[in-house]
Parts: sequence; C-alpha cells; structure tokens
Amino acid sequence: MDIEELKKLVKLVEKSDIKELEIDEDGRKIRIVKGAPEAAPMMMPMQYLPQMQHQAPQPTSAARPAALTVIGAEAAAEPEDDGKYHNVTSPMVGTFYRASAEDAEPFTKEGDIVSKGQTLCIIEAMKLMNEIESDIAGRVVKILVENGSPVEFGETLFKIEPV
Repeated sequence: MDIEELKKLVKLVEKSDIKELEIDEDGRKIRIVKGAPEAAPMMMPMQYLPQMQHQAPQPTSAARPAALTVIGAEAAAEPEDDGKYHNVTSPMVGTFYRASAEDAEPFTKEGDIVSKGQTLCIIEAMKLMNEIESDIAGRVVKILVENGSPVEFGETLFKIEPV
C-alpha cells in the first residue's frame, strides 16, 4: 500500500461516520482512528521526603524493668491494661473535645462513673459535632487524648473499668 492509498483512506474516515478503520494486507496492519486519542492522565513523579528514623529507646541497665523504658511520663502513667479495662475508640478521624463549649464543664473526668449511652466527648469531623457515647457502664480510669487534639480512626480515647 502506497502513501496515496493511505491518504485516500484517511480522507474516507474523516468524511464518514466511521470512527476506526483497520486493514490487514499481506501481513501489514494499518489502523486509522478518527479524532484525537484520549490522553492518558499524566503521572507526576513521586517526590520522596526523607523520613525521620524512629528508634526504640535502649535500656540503660539490665536490671531496669521493661515498663520503665517507655518514653514520656504520660505513657508510664497509663494504667496497666491486663484486659480488665474497656477501650473506647474513635469511630472517625477528627478533633477531640471534652466539652460542648470552651467554657462548659467536661462531659466526664477521670474517676467518674458513666452509664451506657452517656456522652463522653465530641469529635468534630467536617464541621459536624459527633457525640461519642460510652458503650459500657463503668468508671473512667484514663482519658488518653488532650482537649482539642486531632484523633485517628480506631485511636483509644478512654479506658473504662466495667462496674
């Protein structure tokens, strides 16, 4: 097939309702497609930022108990969880609030007895205030999140000792 025949085929496709023409002649394939091909989305190369390496602290003494090698006073002050506490976790990503307003009393404090269905906190997600209720009756042993802090889905918010 010569160039003149190809030009005739291109004009034929342009002037007709044919969107695509494919010819297989003597083992040679010619494919003519009407219109510009849809551009595939352009992928931008990923830029990788160096990440900080997080290493576990090294114990300074072999006689030191493992529980004391945890970094931070807050972690060491957490009640030991041997399965006797119930964890109330965040059902969504958002911002944790202990009270309904800045000047209002918190819904609950450590040591308070709560009933099933009682509001423990609010999580703001997409400008919506979502009340988080206790799913168990018990005593609030530990509030693990600071007021106004961001929380992740599944993050433990409260430790409650069932009563």
